[in-house]
Amino acid sequence: MADWPELVGPALAAVTEPERFSAGTLTIACAGPVALELQHLAPQLIERINAGLGRAAVERLRFRQRAPSGAPAARPAAARPAHLPPAAAAALAPRLGAIADPDLRAALERLAARVYREAERT
Repeated sequence: MADWPELVGPALAAVTEPERFSAGTLTIACAGPVALELQHLAPQLIERINAGLGRAAVERLRFRQRAPSGAPAARPAAARPAHLPPAAAAALAPRLGAIADPDLRAALERLAARVYREAERT
Protein backbone atom coordinates (compact mmCIF):
# COMPACT_ATOMS: atom_id res chain seq x y z
CA MET A 1 0.00 0.00 0.00
CA ALA A 2 2.13 2.81 -1.35
CA ASP A 3 -0.53 5.37 -0.38
CA TRP A 4 -0.47 4.37 3.30
CA PRO A 5 0.61 7.81 4.64
CA GLU A 6 -2.14 9.50 2.63
CA LEU A 7 -4.76 6.97 3.76
CA VAL A 8 -4.06 7.05 7.50
CA GLY A 9 -2.24 10.35 7.89
CA PRO A 10 1.42 11.05 8.63
CA ALA A 11 1.15 10.56 12.40
CA LEU A 12 -0.28 7.02 12.14
CA ALA A 13 1.89 6.15 9.16
CA ALA A 14 4.97 6.88 11.27
CA VAL A 15 4.06 4.16 13.78
CA THR A 16 2.21 1.66 11.58
CA GLU A 17 2.83 -0.39 8.47
CA PRO A 18 0.38 -2.49 6.46
CA GLU A 19 1.65 -6.06 6.45
CA ARG A 20 -0.91 -8.21 4.72
CA PHE A 21 -4.38 -8.14 3.23
CA SER A 22 -6.38 -11.37 3.04
CA ALA A 23 -10.10 -12.19 2.95
CA GLY A 24 -11.17 -8.69 3.96
CA THR A 25 -8.71 -8.47 6.87
CA LEU A 26 -5.88 -5.95 6.79
CA THR A 27 -3.02 -6.81 9.16
CA ILE A 28 -1.19 -3.75 10.43
CA ALA A 29 2.14 -3.78 12.24
CA CYS A 30 2.28 -1.15 14.92
CA ALA A 31 4.53 0.02 17.66
CA GLY A 32 3.59 -1.08 21.18
CA PRO A 33 0.80 0.96 22.74
CA VAL A 34 -0.44 2.23 19.37
CA ALA A 35 -2.41 -1.01 18.93
CA LEU A 36 -4.85 -0.02 21.67
CA GLU A 37 -5.41 3.38 20.09
CA LEU A 38 -5.90 1.79 16.68
CA GLN A 39 -8.53 -0.59 18.05
CA HIS A 40 -10.58 2.42 19.09
CA LEU A 41 -10.03 4.09 15.72
CA ALA A 42 -10.72 0.92 13.69
CA PRO A 43 -14.14 1.94 12.27
CA GLN A 44 -12.82 5.34 11.13
CA LEU A 45 -9.63 3.78 9.80
CA ILE A 46 -11.52 1.17 7.78
CA GLU A 47 -13.72 3.90 6.35
CA ARG A 48 -10.72 6.06 5.37
CA ILE A 49 -8.84 3.13 3.84
CA ASN A 50 -11.85 1.95 1.83
CA ALA A 51 -12.57 5.51 0.68
CA GLY A 52 -8.97 5.80 -0.50
CA LEU A 53 -9.22 2.47 -2.32
CA GLY A 54 -12.51 3.45 -3.91
CA ARG A 55 -14.29 0.29 -2.77
CA ALA A 56 -15.21 -1.55 0.43
CA ALA A 57 -12.29 -4.00 0.43
CA VAL A 58 -11.27 -3.86 4.10
CA GLU A 59 -13.80 -5.34 6.53
CA ARG A 60 -11.59 -5.93 9.58
CA LEU A 61 -8.27 -4.78 10.97
CA ARG A 62 -5.82 -7.01 12.76
CA PHE A 63 -2.95 -5.48 14.72
CA ARG A 64 0.46 -6.98 15.35
CA GLN A 65 2.64 -5.25 17.87
CA ARG A 66 6.13 -4.74 16.54
CA ALA A 67 8.24 -1.89 15.35
CA PRO A 68 7.37 -1.02 11.74
CA SER A 69 10.29 -1.09 9.30
CA GLY A 70 12.22 2.14 9.43
CA ALA A 71 11.57 2.49 13.14
CA PRO A 72 14.50 1.92 15.44
CA ALA A 73 14.53 -1.60 16.78
CA ALA A 74 14.09 -2.00 20.49
CA ARG A 75 17.29 -2.94 22.24
CA PRO A 76 17.22 -6.32 23.91
CA ALA A 77 17.32 -6.32 27.67
CA ALA A 78 20.79 -6.53 29.10
CA ALA A 79 21.67 -10.10 29.93
CA ARG A 80 22.09 -10.81 33.59
CA PRO A 81 25.74 -11.70 34.15
CA ALA A 82 26.16 -15.36 34.86
CA HIS A 83 29.25 -16.59 36.64
CA LEU A 84 30.61 -20.06 37.10
CA PRO A 85 32.04 -21.09 40.44
CA PRO A 86 35.86 -21.04 40.34
CA ALA A 87 36.14 -24.85 40.22
CA ALA A 88 33.75 -25.14 37.27
CA ALA A 89 35.44 -22.23 35.47
CA ALA A 90 38.84 -23.90 35.92
CA ALA A 91 37.51 -27.17 34.48
CA LEU A 92 35.99 -25.39 31.51
CA ALA A 93 38.94 -23.09 30.71
CA PRO A 94 41.09 -25.64 28.82
CA ARG A 95 38.19 -26.56 26.56
CA LEU A 96 37.26 -22.96 25.79
CA GLY A 97 40.90 -21.88 25.40
CA ALA A 98 41.08 -23.68 22.05
CA ILE A 99 38.28 -21.53 20.61
CA ALA A 100 39.81 -18.65 18.63
CA ASP A 101 36.69 -16.53 18.18
CA PRO A 102 36.32 -14.36 21.34
CA ASP A 103 32.58 -13.79 20.77
CA LEU A 104 31.92 -17.51 20.46
CA ARG A 105 34.07 -18.22 23.53
CA ALA A 106 32.17 -15.61 25.58
CA ALA A 107 28.81 -17.00 24.41
CA LEU A 108 29.82 -20.52 25.41
CA GLU A 109 30.97 -19.26 28.81
CA ARG A 110 27.58 -17.59 29.36
CA LEU A 111 25.81 -20.77 28.25
CA ALA A 112 27.84 -22.88 30.66
CA ALA A 113 27.06 -20.48 33.51
CA ARG A 114 23.33 -20.61 32.74
CA VAL A 115 23.37 -24.40 32.55
CA TYR A 116 25.21 -24.52 35.86
CA ARG A 117 22.74 -22.08 37.45
CA GLU A 118 19.75 -24.10 36.21
CA ALA A 119 21.31 -27.32 37.50
CA GLU A 120 21.72 -25.68 40.90
CA ARG A 121 17.99 -24.84 40.99
CA THR A 122 16.88 -28.43 40.47
